[in-house]
Amino acid sequence: MLPSITFAIPYYSNPAYLQKAIESVLRQDDGDWKLLVSDDGSQPREIAEVVARFEDPRIRYHGNERRLGMAGNWNRCLDLADTDLVTLLHADDELGSNYAATMREEADRHPRAAALFCDAQVIDRHGARRFSLPELVKGALKPRGRQPIELVGRDGVKALLRGNFIMCPTLCYRRRVVGKHRFSQHWKMVQDLDLTTRLLLDGETLVGVRRVAYHYRRHGQNATEEYTRDLVRFHEESTLYAMLEEEAAARGWSDVARVARRKTIVRLNLAWCIVCDACRLQTGAALEKARLLARLGR
Repeated sequence: MLPSITFAIPYYSNPAYLQKAIESVLRQDDGDWKLLVSDDGSQPREIAEVVARFEDPRIRYHGNERRLGMAGNWNRCLDLADTDLVTLLHADDELGSNYAATMREEADRHPRAAALFCDAQVIDRHGARRFSLPELVKGALKPRGRQPIELVGRDGVKALLRGNFIMCPTLCYRRRVVGKHRFSQHWKMVQDLDLTTRLLLDGETLVGVRRVAYHYRRHGQNATEEYTRDLVRFHEESTLYAMLEEEAAARGWSDVARVARRKTIVRLNLAWCIVCDACRLQTGAALEKARLLARLGR
């Protein structure tokens, strides 16, 4: 029997997007799923009512007694789920109708994988397809081939440092393998890369499915956009890369340490953001990013 899956939504804001996310779960080709909404926002009564309107026994609501923050609420979702497979469906995203079936089948084929992931289609705030150059570049950095991607140990860490091609919310975690690993509340932006590299460093395996089964929404109010604007993402990426360089060097992985030290993908993304700022005539933002890029290049 294929393993069951829980979709755990770590909610914070925007009930309209939350409703679309829940509707995407209801559209799954495979109906063997549970849905949990872990509410970390400021309007618990409103969100509880949104969830209750679906009148589906597979869906339940949990309101946090106190604000946990992003990483804390992600961890709460992992703890509240009662199936072995857990996907943290971001509240402003949507699943492809094939997601549950894809992950359950691949989890059955790869029983030792700590987590599985898939390809994603970037969408805009209206749900229409949106072009994303950074995602196109990261996609080009994926290991080649037609078979599922298997990331293990030294080569796996090196591949993710060259370009983190795992779209974080596509990850489906196997709780019994992930064990006590949790998202670190030290980070605001890179907690996903921190967790996946820690899993690989601890000898676990990640498996990627070469199939689009997730729709990732980019809009001006999501955390990624916010942390890009205020440079938090770049500062955190630089810090994490430095930590991984040190870890790789201690293990004698000189090639991995070299990739971490260069921070090529971080600098390329920063350069792309500078171009975008310049095109929008946001001179101050472009100059601030240019100064950071110069520091990273030293």
